[in-house]
Amino acid sequence: MIHILATGTSRGIGAAIMSALDRPGVRIAGHGTASGIAADLSDPAAPARLWEAVLEQLGAIDVLINNAGIYEANPIDRDEADWNAAWGRTMRINLTAAAALSRLAVRHWRARRQGGRIINIASRAAHRGDSADHWDYAASKAGMLAMTKTIARHYAAEEILAFAICPGFVDTDMAADHLGPALLDEIPLGRVAMPGEVAEMARWLALDAPASMTGAVLDVNGASYVR
Repeated sequence: MIHILATGTSRGIGAAIMSALDRPGVRIAGHGTASGIAADLSDPAAPARLWEAVLEQLGAIDVLINNAGIYEANPIDRDEADWNAAWGRTMRINLTAAAALSRLAVRHWRARRQGGRIINIASRAAHRGDSADHWDYAASKAGMLAMTKTIARHYAAEEILAFAICPGFVDTDMAADHLGPALLDEIPLGRVAMPGEVAEMARWLALDAPASMTGAVLDVNGASYVR
């Protein structure tokens, strides 16, 4: 039995991940305000409470999927205090909470001399940047990639593996206000990714990807950014 904690599972990519991993041999606990175990990840104490709640529910955690995130405009002409507050909120939810959960996961697995897998849902923005109103989002996702690679490099010998997925725009409520002809013109595939496509990659990384792939970053952006 594989035991999985996935964050941000109320809708969009997270809900699709829950569906993709609803199969024999897997027990998954979701996190979200509308479904799963509620936790406000802007609260620095929330990741530890979430981890302990899922451990109590599942009895073990073998895979951590960090999917929770926000994409909120933060233009540079805002009041300084408001801009700083918005920057901090994005970092806490998108990066710091994922780091805190990853730290708990690595410590848990090392203490038990067992392996585990971390899958971080980052973004195309980690590579190419984002809009003028989303410096914080791009920075948070770039930090997530650096964290993923650092975990992979330092704990592979203990069978603790880390992977990242970098979607471009995905057909979700979070991206709905940004989808339109101008955006589609930038995507050679001619459409944005579907949540199920990202979820299938997360499922494969959680259950089937070979250990030698640790540290890999997988793109899902319709060739709108090719490395």
